[in-house]
Formats: sequence, structure tokens, C-alpha cells
Amino acid sequence: MRRPAPRRRGTLLAVAFLLPNLVLLGVFTYRPLLDNIRLSFTDWNISSPTATYIGFANYVEWFTSSASHAVLWNTAVFTAAAVIGSMALGLALALLLDRPLFGRNAVRSLVFAPFVVAGAAVGVAFQFVFDPTFGLVQDLLARVGVAAPAFYQDPEWALFMVTATYVWKNLGYTFVIYLAALQGRRAELDEAAEIDAASAWTKFRRVTWPQLRPATFFLLITVLLNSFQVFDIIDTMTRGGPLGNGTTTMVYQVYQETFVNQRAGFGATVATVMFLILLVVTLLQVRVMERGQER
Repeated sequence: MRRPAPRRRGTLLAVAFLLPNLVLLGVFTYRPLLDNIRLSFTDWNISSPTATYIGFANYVEWFTSSASHAVLWNTAVFTAAAVIGSMALGLALALLLDRPLFGRNAVRSLVFAPFVVAGAAVGVAFQFVFDPTFGLVQDLLARVGVAAPAFYQDPEWALFMVTATYVWKNLGYTFVIYLAALQGRRAELDEAAEIDAASAWTKFRRVTWPQLRPATFFLLITVLLNSFQVFDIIDTMTRGGPLGNGTTTMVYQVYQETFVNQRAGFGATVATVMFLILLVVTLLQVRVMERGQER
């Protein structure tokens, strides 16, 4: 009996390793995705055994609803602020704690610790931080003679509150990725910059930042995807309010429509729109990164 050629053996081995993973992806990722798209064209009460096909009615309702416009705005503001805030602060802390400072390992652990805490627990804790009566923020502002904002009554301040909470929780993730990238940079480039007597800003802009671009691109995608899908902090702190949709994002609207309003078909529509937005944004990011590498 002839033994298979080395190339054929390699192909069979690759198929043997990949097939189980592809089957799991198909069953638990792509099939639910296709089912969700199918349900978005129906009027379905989640407790009903049947769903009525209604075509694009759910999409027309979502795109023409003023509430959906507010939700889309909340999602865009929350995501942009969360991505920029967590990445900028994470980079700043990584640059600071990459230096030989006393107790830096303990500080690194403290910075990363909130990331491993459950989002619901963080949301409950920060409810007391922003409490208008005896919260930490209220106490600190009172010491300088400033009245605390109405975090739980004003939609803009409520959105700021949940965004700041998420940035605090997610800061450890961006910090660790940037710190790893800093520790993996080429030492000879730093030495050359020192020999040339480059200023700190010039050294960062010309030497350090170009080496951080891959990590930045990775963080830009992952942090954006994660912040776009935040649910637990919003649910525990504001329940999507105040004043109706004050802090409701798209992922929270999916929950409200599906499980609160019992409109699973409409909830599937919101989820499908969210998927398409994330897909387009991710493809654009990949394209921009590819153009940057070509240069």
C-alpha cells in the first residue's frame, strides 16, 4: 500500500485539526448569525412558537424612529469616548510604568486589577461613587465648593458616568498591551535617538510610536468591538435611562426589545444592524492598516 505524499499528508493533517473548529464555528457562530438575520424579517413574540414574516418592516421602523436615532448617537458617543479614553490613558500609564520606578510592579497590578472584575460588580460599586448624596465624586466636589452634576437625572451626565466607569474598568487591558509592546521595542533605536540628543517628544514620535502601531491597530479593533457591546455596566448603573433612552446603546436596545418588550423580531433587526456596522468599521480599519504597511 502506497503511503500518501508529504504534501497530501500535510493537507489531511490540516483538515483533521481544522474541521472540528470549523464545525463548532458553524454551529455556534454562523448558524445563530443566519438565524438572527432571518428573524429580523419577522414579527415574533419570544414566547410564541411561530414567527410572522413581515419583510423589511422592522428595518423601516428602526431607521425612521427618533428613539433609534438617539440610541445610535449614544452608541457612537460611548464607543468613541471609550476607545479614545482607554487607549490614551493606557498608553500614558504604560509609558510611565515602563520606567524603573520604585514599586512599579505593585502599581501595574493595581492598574490591571479592575479589568478582571465583573462588569456588573464594577457598575454596582460606581453607583456609590457617583451617588448624588454621599458619593465620592459629590464629596470631592463639595470640598472645592462645586455642586455635583445630576448624574442620574441628566442624560448627558449619565452617559458620561457610564463611559468613565467603563474606561476605568478597561484601562488595564490597554495598559498591558501597550506595556508589552514597549518592552518589545528595539533597544538600538532608543540608543541611536539618545546619541542624536533627540528630545523626549521627538524620540516618542520618531522612534517609539512607529513601533507601537501594530499594538495600536490591534487595540483599536478589540476595544471598539468590546465597547460597542457593553451591557452589564449600563444595566446595573442606569437601566438605559434616564428619561427613556438616556444611556441606551444598541446592544442594550437589543435586550430591551427582545426580553422586555417581547419583540424578538425587532431585537434581531437591531442586532443585525449592529453586526453590519461593526463589520464595515472593522473592514475599514483593516484596509487602513494595510495601506499603512504598504507605505
